Amino acid sequence: MQQTYGWPFMTVHRAGLQKCLVQGAAESGVVQLHLGNFITEYDFDNTRFKVSGKGEKEPEWVQADVIIAADGVKSKAREAMLAREGIKDEVEDTGQAAYRIMVRRSAINEDPELLPFFTGTQSYRWIGEKRHIIAYPIDSGDLFNMSTTQPDRHFVQADTWTAVGSKSEMLKTFHDFCPRIQKLLNLVPEGEVLEWKLRVHKPLPNWVENKAALVGDACHPTLPHIAQGAAQAIEDAACLGVVLSKITSKDDINSALQVYQRIRKPRTDWAVMTAAENSKGLHTDDKDARNAAFASSDPGSNPDKMISREVHDKLFLYDVAKETEKAFDELFADVKAHPSAPPRAARM
Repeated sequence: MQQTYGWPFMTVHRAGLQKCLVQGAAESGVVQLHLGNFITEYDFDNTRFKVSGKGEKEPEWVQADVIIAADGVKSKAREAMLAREGIKDEVEDTGQAAYRIMVRRSAINEDPELLPFFTGTQSYRWIGEKRHIIAYPIDSGDLFNMSTTQPDRHFVQADTWTAVGSKSEMLKTFHDFCPRIQKLLNLVPEGEVLEWKLRVHKPLPNWVENKAALVGDACHPTLPHIAQGAAQAIEDAACLGVVLSKITSKDDINSALQVYQRIRKPRTDWAVMTAAENSKGLHTDDKDARNAAFASSDPGSNPDKMISREVHDKLFLYDVAKETEKAFDELFADVKAHPSAPPRAARM
């Protein structure tokens, strides 16, 4: 990866990534975090939102210059935007569920079969009928993170972010996977089996309402089958950083957000589609055809799109900040002249 694209492929614990982002925001000297607050209402016409805090404090309106809504697949901002168009916001279940589980190195007792998972820098993939597991070391090799996908047996409530699942059910789901996986799954602590439904949203026609914009899973929730959910959200943020830094008047905020949408939407639509197609390919009922496709593949076009050179090139030869800088002037002028034109990108 480093030789081909100039940077290593890095895996990171979500808590570690969040800590870096929070630290960077704090060190900017201009960011204030307000925790424990809930947005209960949006007023896009006046760029404000109503906040309800903990305790008996009365809800209050917060005035803003711009609203960036990064509130996930269950986005209330998206719901409010669609309601203005008379559209009911509906998230679709995929029929799949996921376990997110981790094993600490201290739990393996230096088992020689399991030790390479913690000391190496590889990512691993196990694929079975309608099920697969992707796994990799994080936290400086102290944790081995495993993410699974399997048919949803309707044991995860749709209105929860995560649920504590059954370890015995997990072991039963992957009972026919290889012995090393059996060892790892048995070492997952009881009570630390987290699971949730995998859900998607049909592509949105619009991410922007006046001076408010959606980012990440709020506008393009992506199945985890090409590892691009968080990555595409970070690309969104980088693009927003560039477009908002280019303007000098609050009157141009909407135009800058329209440029953001025109640049980002084609690429994220592609990522969403590619992840969904990869899921179908990996989980096919015809395992013989799938295995034959793997056996006859070359590095340039692997049946598993997550390790396909063709997909890697699209992902890793792309510099979102550079492309936004390059495209901004032309797209900004076009937005000002044709604000209702469909999204397009200079380079996907």
